[in-house]
Amino acid sequence: MEKEKRGEEMPVPGSTDSVRVAVRVRPFSQREKNSGSRCVVSMHSQSTTIRDPKNGEHLKTFTFDLAYWSHDGYQKDKDGILIPSNPTSKFAGQIHVFHDIGRGILDSAWRGYNATLLAYGQTGSGKSYSMVGFGTNKGIIPRVCEELFQAIKMQRENIELQVMFSMLEIYNEQIRDLLSRTKTPGGLKVREDPQLGFFVEGLKWVPCENYAQIEKLMEQGSKIRMTASTNMNASSSRSHMVITIQFKQIFLDTALTKQSSINMVDLAGSERQKSSGAEGDRLREGSRVNLSLTSLGNVISALADSAMGKKVLHIPYRDSVLTKLLQSALGGNSRTTLIAAISPADICYEETLSTLRYAERAKKVQNKAVVNTCMLGRASRAENKFLLGFGGTGAAEHSAGFLAEWQLGIRGTWAHLLEQARKEWEEQYVALTKEQQMMKALPHLLNVNEDPQLTGVLKFFIHKGSCDVGRAASNAIRLQGLGISDKHASFVNLDGKVTVAPHGKCKVVVNGVPVTNRTKLQHLDRIILGSNSAFLYIGFPSERGGEDWSRFDYDFFQLERAAAEGVSVDMLGTGSPGDGQAEPSVLAVFQDYIKLMPLVVEANQMSEELEKGLKMELKVKNLASSDSRGYDLQKEVMVKVTKPRTHEVWIWSKAKFINRKFLMEELYQRFLEREASQVAQEDDPFWDPVEVVHLGSAHIWLQSLAYCMMLEEQVEVLNCDGLQESVLHIRITPCSPEGWAHSEEDMVIDPLELLGKRIDFQIHIVGCLGVKWLKEDANRGIQMGYKIYDLPNTLYTKPVWTKSVNPRIEETVHIVALSASREFLDYLLTNALIVDLWGLQEGCAELGVSQLDILLPGEGHVMVDTKKLSSVKNVNQIMSNQVPEIYQTLLKLEQETELLRDVNRALREENVSLKASLEKTGSAQQAQRPDDSKRAGVRAQLPAAREATQMCAQQASCDAQLARALKVFYQGMSVARGQLLRLRQCRPPEDDEMLRPFVHQQSLMLKDLEDLLESSLQKLKNDVAVIVKKKKEYLLHTQQ
Repeated sequence: MEKEKRGEEMPVPGSTDSVRVAVRVRPFSQREKNSGSRCVVSMHSQSTTIRDPKNGEHLKTFTFDLAYWSHDGYQKDKDGILIPSNPTSKFAGQIHVFHDIGRGILDSAWRGYNATLLAYGQTGSGKSYSMVGFGTNKGIIPRVCEELFQAIKMQRENIELQVMFSMLEIYNEQIRDLLSRTKTPGGLKVREDPQLGFFVEGLKWVPCENYAQIEKLMEQGSKIRMTASTNMNASSSRSHMVITIQFKQIFLDTALTKQSSINMVDLAGSERQKSSGAEGDRLREGSRVNLSLTSLGNVISALADSAMGKKVLHIPYRDSVLTKLLQSALGGNSRTTLIAAISPADICYEETLSTLRYAERAKKVQNKAVVNTCMLGRASRAENKFLLGFGGTGAAEHSAGFLAEWQLGIRGTWAHLLEQARKEWEEQYVALTKEQQMMKALPHLLNVNEDPQLTGVLKFFIHKGSCDVGRAASNAIRLQGLGISDKHASFVNLDGKVTVAPHGKCKVVVNGVPVTNRTKLQHLDRIILGSNSAFLYIGFPSERGGEDWSRFDYDFFQLERAAAEGVSVDMLGTGSPGDGQAEPSVLAVFQDYIKLMPLVVEANQMSEELEKGLKMELKVKNLASSDSRGYDLQKEVMVKVTKPRTHEVWIWSKAKFINRKFLMEELYQRFLEREASQVAQEDDPFWDPVEVVHLGSAHIWLQSLAYCMMLEEQVEVLNCDGLQESVLHIRITPCSPEGWAHSEEDMVIDPLELLGKRIDFQIHIVGCLGVKWLKEDANRGIQMGYKIYDLPNTLYTKPVWTKSVNPRIEETVHIVALSASREFLDYLLTNALIVDLWGLQEGCAELGVSQLDILLPGEGHVMVDTKKLSSVKNVNQIMSNQVPEIYQTLLKLEQETELLRDVNRALREENVSLKASLEKTGSAQQAQRPDDSKRAGVRAQLPAAREATQMCAQQASCDAQLARALKVFYQGMSVARGQLLRLRQCRPPEDDEMLRPFVHQQSLMLKDLEDLLESSLQKLKNDVAVIVKKKKEYLLHTQQ
């Protein structure tokens, strides 16, 4: 051991070891708490289990080297540090994580191994908290640096220890030096040396003597990172941050050096890396934003396959900047640890599962780490050779880079660099002292960022008098950012009050509400300038108290903005039955909506500045839509894109919009850098070929068809917001195989009478009334489409291009079920035909159906009910317990109708016996001879036969009466279902003044519905009672 400390060793052969993997689950975020999220992650020892929120029995378990439960069971100590709340708590705090991971990194560094720490996970999963920390809860990086210098102080005198620090960011395949205020166009370049591997040319390396200096460097890097992200309109969650410490031990008595490179990488949010992220987008491979993460995943997969014995021809290190710099960390000369940060919330299930699978692949990667030792003289010769390669220009800068990356054993150079660094420290200390004094005396603005590490790094002071904000250099506060004008707004500090006013039509939002006039600010007001430059206003010292400023985070700003725009969980859907909480699917949509709100604002601003003429707005797909049984459909966020000048419309999915947003940022960045921002139309993220647009759906309940009754209705076509888009006129007619419509006499009392029989009916779409799509532009058209039961294809009407808002369609399709199954009859009883309305635009491809495989030979009719189902479900099974309360009322009505139907069935059985009796009588008459002696007997029997005939006629009359009664009843039920749908789609207004009229209107609608249900059922009961009374009378007469 002593020999190792003195450095008296030569390079040792590398040992093969796997990447060490740790997983850490964080507490619920405030947004998740507000949404009532449920925990789907559990941990036991080294195992991590995740439960599918849609199927509680579906569990997946993963085993890693380390598993940290940081979700609950904690409390704050007097210094604000999170610690276990009790001795039995399994909570893992920052110190616990550092003890396992950070100390391992330091041990490797002292022994001369390279060490790498990667933090992977979706945005907001806690990566940065584990790596950097927040407040007094320091993360792994600051603790590693702090303990490194504590250990350096304890070393003996015959060892010289050198520490160099660098900090860079990779965004969109460009490298930015976070310790240099000089911006390099296009970013720094990655070079490759045959012996030294990949390195960043021109990267600034700063020598450090203590932890305080590194702390200041990290603050400086965060400030530059924040400023750069604002200028480039790039969220930090989409960039990788790489901190590298070069730690060198020079053993003066042996002329031996031992060096370690410590790389600590906070990776970009992993949700960008989804292979299906831009599914369906023609520009799927266009963006470079997620290239590094995609390449990293490919490298890890290739290395994992190689470790499993599979033949791998190529490891794609060269595919991205990140993988070039991490070549030694993955499969090379490094001891590597990956910490996978995950969310426990059910709404993040897919992302969490993806992260765990990624980590499982990473743990299979094999590295070959060696102790990096070198004789001092050899290092000096290598340095000279390196410097000669660059010539005289920039030698000092490259020398510093060489010193950090490789062994430079010249003590004079090290001393010179330290002296330069000390001068910079002194200048920064003076500036920092001045800033702290101003913070105590003046009102100011603190930036608020999506990344908590970057919140509060920018401070803008509001001095007495007027203080202008904008892009121009003449402003007191110069602010770069999307949507910021040259002269954007002015703050006035006068008489102990601060006010803000926008210039012209510039965007200024205070506490979620846009302002147009001068507005007085209160301490801790939230201000958004331009598209998304968020600030917390800190008032005069006299206004400040002991408030907790940390609650005003980025999520708070966006939720406040959403609330001001009327967006809430209640808007998206009702809660789960019984518990009063919103369903996980609704919560997930709400989360997506809040996340995309600022992105849509930014995209609109870029469209405006680049003169693209597009307007984007968030919509919720299926917000007011239901399936064929009336249950709410799965909701999802989408973006409606319009071009007001041409009236063109597109609908983008969430994934497609995010992909396009990345590409928009690239194009916008070229525009800012005065590069050519004109691209070919097919490469323009703001352009898409025109397409067919889904306008809305109409529900036509098929219950009448189960009784062979014709149905003709005018039904509302509702769009995604639940508003009327048009009115559909449709007729569904039971008919013969030849197409002749059935009459009332063909109606059946019990649908089971049709079981196993052929059923024919025609669906005739007459037309649409008041189509808003056609009102907006005369050069538009429409198509209708629908599917019924098990039909595999959608049936579309012919395109109608017309200037009329009431287009006639007049198309009929003949449907046939050759042998009606119980399932098909149940479908008719409980389902609706959903007819979709599609909008056509000039130049778009019209909707067409592929050749139908199920056409009845010889007749050309469309066949349905062609599958034989193994299980039979009755109506009660189909109507599940999850039906809303008012649907339960309808169900009870139908059950009562079923009882009446049973009574009628019993009466009909009696009628059959009467018919048999009549036939018997007729047979007896034919058997008798027509002689005079028997004519008297025949005449005696004639009254009885006549009476039996009258009874049969009376029975037929009763059946017809019952048919008419049921027809009226089911028509009433169809109207009731329509009213129910309208009631469910109503959303309360955000304006309190409008709430009372809304409640009154709802009460009237409920009263009308109640009256309709009662009157329909009462009329049916009365009609059936009359029929039953008549039958009983005839039965009594027969018995006499």
